[in-house]
Amino acid sequence: MNVRILPSMAQGIVNAPPSKSMAHRALICGALSEKSLINNLAYSADIEATLSCLSSLGADIERNGSSVKIGGLDLMNVKDGTVLYCNESGSTLRFMIPLCLLTGKKITLTGAKRLFERPLSVYESICREQGILFEQNDNSLTLCGTIQSGSYRVRGDVSSQFITGLLYALPLLDGISILEVTEPFESSSYVDLTLSALNSFGIRITRNGNRFVIMGGQKYRKCEYTVEGDCSNAAFLDALSFLGGDVKVNGISEKTLQGDRVYKDYFEKIARNENDIDLSDCPDLAPILFAVAAAKGGAGFVGTARLRIKESDRANAMKEELAKFGVCVDVCENSVTVRKSALLPPNVPLNSHNDHRIVMSLAVLCSLTGGVIENAEAVAKSFPDFFSVLESLKVGIEYEA
Repeated sequence: MNVRILPSMAQGIVNAPPSKSMAHRALICGALSEKSLINNLAYSADIEATLSCLSSLGADIERNGSSVKIGGLDLMNVKDGTVLYCNESGSTLRFMIPLCLLTGKKITLTGAKRLFERPLSVYESICREQGILFEQNDNSLTLCGTIQSGSYRVRGDVSSQFITGLLYALPLLDGISILEVTEPFESSSYVDLTLSALNSFGIRITRNGNRFVIMGGQKYRKCEYTVEGDCSNAAFLDALSFLGGDVKVNGISEKTLQGDRVYKDYFEKIARNENDIDLSDCPDLAPILFAVAAAKGGAGFVGTARLRIKESDRANAMKEELAKFGVCVDVCENSVTVRKSALLPPNVPLNSHNDHRIVMSLAVLCSLTGGVIENAEAVAKSFPDFFSVLESLKVGIEYEA
């Protein structure tokens, strides 16, 4: 699907979509409980992937609108040879692997080729050390073996999703586990989200800086849980106001632990054309921040190295697309500079790079200049009704086959 965005003055009131990060976490915790109720869900492609995997493992799932009753997952009764489809969801894949390693069964996780190009080295090392089968090819991973409690040392500069995955599984083992994360501990705020979710479902983990103490023999407790609004997706909507529209976004808690809550502060840094805006704890904000910088006279960003292993190589993808607006971007190993440039209407179609955050960032810019985005259906990964929301905010949109 191609989408043409017309120059528009966005205006209106909108609710932030539910947090995808918290939805993944709550659904997994709920599945491991006797029966929980998870409210305020949006069925994006990534959340559908997690629900599918939990169902394949044996969780009982009942949907009712934006709520799901979920529970009853007994990892000891998972069938040998079970196949889990993760689609393109890195969170789903990395969160499921340690749970699979509790079953002792042969399990295969499948998904898009791009998904399996993203690093799994942390789990591979653990499996090799413990004699667990870890067999990966272009679009699947087969595991067989049982993870053990004990001491774990995990790199903090790859992805916090590995840490989260282990924090789900280790409390269910016998014995005490110690998990130490090496510096730099990037995206540590996502681990705070995990600890918050685990606590809601009765799992207790002691954190002292980068060291986590996990008592074994714990059980997930049933819970009624409401997913909070999502800061990373709210950033796209608030950017419409920051670039001249009049949009009010409701539903973001002032007490949220989400690292992406910094987006408003970062918009202000961009307005001051600062050159040291650190994205190491909020990499998902990068595309929209680059887009805002393109419209606001440029800015410099650091902590960008991990952008190359997202759904696309996000720094270079945005460099390629912003060039179509006449904006020059310099991409280095761990920094990105958006140069001051006149923002021009793109005279060629924009490429989605099959990345939901690239599409949404380009759509925000196109509300200023107009433009066509190819393969815009990539938004389904996290925000399937994104274009409907834009239309509700009086942004002109035409859909092209």
